[in-house]
Amino acid sequence: VYGLLKRWETRLVLLGAGFLMCCLSLDPYAAFQQFDKSMTSGSLIIVICSAMGFAGVMNLTKCDLHLVALLTKPLNKLGIFLLPCCMIVTGIVSLAISSLAGMCAAIGPTICALMIRAGFRPAMAAATVVASTLPSFWSPGSSHNGFVAKLADWPIMDYLTYTGTRTLLISIACIIFMVIATLIFGDFKKGGFENDGVQDAANKVELPEKPNLLFAFAPLLPVVLLFAVAVWLPQFKISVATAMLVGVIYTLLVTRANPAEITRKFFDGMGRGYGNILGLIIAAGVFAAGLRSCGVIDVFVEALKGSSELAKLGAAVGPYVLGVMTGSGDAAAFAFNEAVTPHAAAFGLTIPDLGYLASCAATFGRVSSPLAAGVIVISGIAGVSPMEVIKRSAPVQICTLAFLFFIS
Repeated sequence: VYGLLKRWETRLVLLGAGFLMCCLSLDPYAAFQQFDKSMTSGSLIIVICSAMGFAGVMNLTKCDLHLVALLTKPLNKLGIFLLPCCMIVTGIVSLAISSLAGMCAAIGPTICALMIRAGFRPAMAAATVVASTLPSFWSPGSSHNGFVAKLADWPIMDYLTYTGTRTLLISIACIIFMVIATLIFGDFKKGGFENDGVQDAANKVELPEKPNLLFAFAPLLPVVLLFAVAVWLPQFKISVATAMLVGVIYTLLVTRANPAEITRKFFDGMGRGYGNILGLIIAAGVFAAGLRSCGVIDVFVEALKGSSELAKLGAAVGPYVLGVMTGSGDAAAFAFNEAVTPHAAAFGLTIPDLGYLASCAATFGRVSSPLAAGVIVISGIAGVSPMEVIKRSAPVQICTLAFLFFIS
């Protein structure tokens, strides 16, 4: 925790702590075994690397910006109702852009400028963007979904079907809480606010004047394809990687981009996906192996046995607090789910339920942290302090987490 708070390299901290605990337990080989096991997790590699490769192609061809431009055009002159509309638009974009920082960079300038001009304070405009990513839990390419589905030994589309209603409910709850927060803070006024030091960042990302519908559909095609097959053609099994490759082929055809550039970008993105996301999962696995070697997991599991409510509370509070302290939802969720979630049955819970709660809690914690890269990016775009953004987003995230706790 000290290393993460000091902003040391997350993977280094998790690996180092895991190896140290294994050595102190006189079982150093456990760390190496876990490293090998996490490195060769086939289902996760397929999901995460293919999704990141596809994201790289979207960035190269600017199809993601066509989607942003298409979604934001009809939103002018809606008054305070602009806020829920912007959250829905940002949520749709989050299905295609999994990184919070990347999504903020892509859609933040447009949404912030739109909301500020409509009469919202810059801090609330920024908080609206970072609080809108819950629909990403519908994405088959989400690393958290793939991780929990693998723990449960479920097909990822079955897991998404199982958790889909909860994702819809917490997304709606988050929108309602954001509107209430806007009224409480007095962050909307017709005609806007003066002397806010707003940086109009609309020109930092140039959106297409006339978005191409075929280009705009490209980022959503894999998600649409996976859900369509799961709902209407369940006898045909389609993997996430297949859907992503179909998306790349479609993008190549409609954009007529250089095939060599597309191919290079796709595999570069796959490599970054392995290095950044799977690297974090591997490091979290070694950290969990250290906890197991020390007996910490056994003590924790024994303490929670027979009390599903206590286990649920631990899954909600623990990842949330760690996410706030570190600014990384991935580190918090992967560490908890690797170490504790496999024991869900001992608490009277299921792996999908406990894993989903922990993943969401970590995401809420990240959006409540001034250290999160996405929060820093969107604060810079809106021209406000990260603390001003967190002052608005954190209460909303806590209320949404409480809502999820009671419906789980």
